[in-house]
Amino acid sequence: MAVTIKDVARKAGVSPSTVSRVLSNHPRISTETSQKVKAIMEQLGYHPNIMAKSLVSKTTNSICIMLPKSAEELFSNYFFMELIRGIVTQASRLGYDILISSGANEKEEVEGVSRLLNGRRVDGVILLYSRTDDPVIDFLHENGHPFVLIGRSDQYPDILSVDTDNVQASYDATKHLISLGHERIGFVSGPPELVVSKDRLKGYMKALADAGLESRPEWIVEGEFLQESGYRAMSFFMNLPNRPTALVLIDDVVAFGILRGLHELKYNVPEDLCLVSFNNIPLSELSTPPLSSIDIGIYNLGYTASQVLIQSIKNNQDASYQKRQIIPHRLMIRESSIHSVRS
Repeated sequence: MAVTIKDVARKAGVSPSTVSRVLSNHPRISTETSQKVKAIMEQLGYHPNIMAKSLVSKTTNSICIMLPKSAEELFSNYFFMELIRGIVTQASRLGYDILISSGANEKEEVEGVSRLLNGRRVDGVILLYSRTDDPVIDFLHENGHPFVLIGRSDQYPDILSVDTDNVQASYDATKHLISLGHERIGFVSGPPELVVSKDRLKGYMKALADAGLESRPEWIVEGEFLQESGYRAMSFFMNLPNRPTALVLIDDVVAFGILRGLHELKYNVPEDLCLVSFNNIPLSELSTPPLSSIDIGIYNLGYTASQVLIQSIKNNQDASYQKRQIIPHRLMIRESSIHSVRS
């Protein structure tokens, strides 16, 4: 039979209302009483009824992670797994559970988030991506729901967000290749509707312009955050009559596709083509050759997003803290980009 709040009160020699106040961290309960009651709870194996508690407190102590609509992309890319690990770690430390939502399209995404929030199953939402026009952000913002965006929004610059300075990071990656003497540098981007794709392309273009180098449309290829996108981009680049000598790649997983294709065609990295990528996932250091990559602090992105959202929920969206958090990045230089050229 389940242990009740009355059982705890009887064992601790206090009233049931005192136990309830201990559970809600009431300031008028002494530390001694609180510790005594919590020790009895642990001894008896008592677990509070979360649903009943949420009806009283009007909170659920749960948050939602909104996944990208492509499950293939999610589960084949270490970036999202590490991001979620950071979110879950901090949420757990702060006593919050995680629910996950997704949808096959934007309409289903909005409906899923709406059900969770309006059904009082979660207190807030973390979005793992930022699109240029996002109906999910529109819904959350217009209805005043607590949420944090991992990324950046042009439409809503004042929302809570956690991000990397992707323009500067891409600038640094491109400048590194320029410093090695490369003048023909290509770029493999992600989906154009994602803000991260736009920002990293902007940084790449700015670095070329500052160095007085030419940017050609055929040296810029769009794709997905998948190995196959890298493989297809490699085939395209290597068949150009005036192909790049180096590439900046939107993601390490895309870089693995490039490496696979180059190996099949007997090209060598970095002698035939230098590569710099993003995210610095563990496999980037173990690839052949080891991959130069921008470390954007994936775990810290998730950890900070979780912390900021829960702080917002607890403080009722108090604006006493910084709305936009930037996680520092650093370039990890490895064998894939250590070959100097004279173009």
